[in-house]
Amino acid sequence: MIKSMTGYGRSEAVIDGKKIYCEIKSVNHRYSDYSIKVPRNHGFLEDKIKKLASEKISRGKVDIYVGIEYCETSDRKIYLNSELAKEYISALSQLRDEMSLRDDISVMGVARFPDIFRAERLEEDEDKLWEAVKEVTGKALAEFTAMREREGERIEKDLTARIEYMRSVAAKVEERSPETVEEYKNKLYSKIAEVLDGREVDEARVLTEVAIFADKIAVNEETVRLCSHFDEFYKIISSDEPAGRRLDFLIQEINREINTTGSKSNDIEISRYVVELKGETEKLREQVQNIE
Repeated sequence: MIKSMTGYGRSEAVIDGKKIYCEIKSVNHRYSDYSIKVPRNHGFLEDKIKKLASEKISRGKVDIYVGIEYCETSDRKIYLNSELAKEYISALSQLRDEMSLRDDISVMGVARFPDIFRAERLEEDEDKLWEAVKEVTGKALAEFTAMREREGERIEKDLTARIEYMRSVAAKVEERSPETVEEYKNKLYSKIAEVLDGREVDEARVLTEVAIFADKIAVNEETVRLCSHFDEFYKIISSDEPAGRRLDFLIQEINREINTTGSKSNDIEISRYVVELKGETEKLREQVQNIE
């Protein structure tokens, strides 16, 4: 199955009082390149997320963002420094008495002094958090993969149509090639007859020249290999393995056979077919750059 390298997927859920969301997007790339962003103090998730994603993605520039928001419970615990608070209150009381000030010592007033409260992050259950993140990331990956497969189907239809058109053009080349030999033979006979001006034509010599010409311009080997490459295309796209690199190599081989056919041809009609094949090959090459 063909998959595009372009895709997008998103998922979110509230699990154990945490809102977890994951966003995945990718574009074309020659290799696999991951950029993973997670909240601060959750770096341990990066390698796990990359490993999970790599099971589904073999190629492309992939950006993955995971966010975690604490909804029902806090990830921190607040501690009161009672001894320090007593010292502050005692000092305030002394200030009040010595300066004959109005007594307005209050909880909010004392709480403004530094170090009265200390916040400490609660120890996270990493395994439990990972299971929650894994669930959300897995759903985002499923949506992401589905989009890549839909785009892959569209690309496959386009590639298949072009391959079949190229097969029909190659058949025309194969059909036309023997005709060029016959035309050459007739022209050669005509030219020799004109030069000899009624004298006998050396039949054997003419047939030898025609045979040399036929061997020189013969493209049946190239057209046979072209059709073999077209058959290989279907084998590749029907495989469960990633097809992008293999198709890229196959198109190079197709292009090589077309170039050889063009270099052998001295026939205008065959040259026109070769130009058509070259144009279609470039369109194939462009599309294959989008395939995983």
